Amino acid sequence: MRVLVIFSHPASDSFSAALCKTAVDTLTAAGHETRLTDLYEQGFDPVMHAGEWRRYADPAVNRDPVADHVDDLLWAEALLFIYPTWWYGLPAMLKGYLDRVWIPHVTFDIPTETSGTRPRMQHIRKIAVVTTCGASWLISKLVGEPGRKTVLRGIRLLCHPLCRVRYLAHYKMDTSTAESRARYLAKVKRSLASW
Repeated sequence: MRVLVIFSHPASDSFSAALCKTAVDTLTAAGHETRLTDLYEQGFDPVMHAGEWRRYADPAVNRDPVADHVDDLLWAEALLFIYPTWWYGLPAMLKGYLDRVWIPHVTFDIPTETSGTRPRMQHIRKIAVVTTCGASWLISKLVGEPGRKTVLRGIRLLCHPLCRVRYLAHYKMDTSTAESRARYLAKVKRSLASW
């Protein structure tokens, strides 16, 4: 499979970075072709400025500011999002990536008076999330896990009707131990090796 890995964490020596390395190494060892989008390393600008917003729905020019990222999306058959869950949701950098790259006439068609939103990402057949959460599983569920819903419901709706999803979270990251982190790394490796 062609797997696009979207990684969002500011620190290259973080546990999230170790998760990203493990994920890419595991996918490569399993024979998948991978492309890594490291949003911080690449200096991605998550801010949609006024001029870009005004061209957002224009298919002739809306992909110009993010053409390389759009090309990666169109290349991929699977998506892997790796990020820390902050305030129960996506980091601002990753949310900005979705705002700027998942544009109309590429990932979906804008609804009209006579038709609803039409998905355009049917080539994506798998989506996975690898994340860490400071909160416990229970608190995360009580709040509603908006980050999880954005990717596994919102993004998923634009993909193939039979697209499979997987969510791997290390809860209580703020009080994690070396042992709990090692167990989670092993879980991520096992899960991705079976893709």
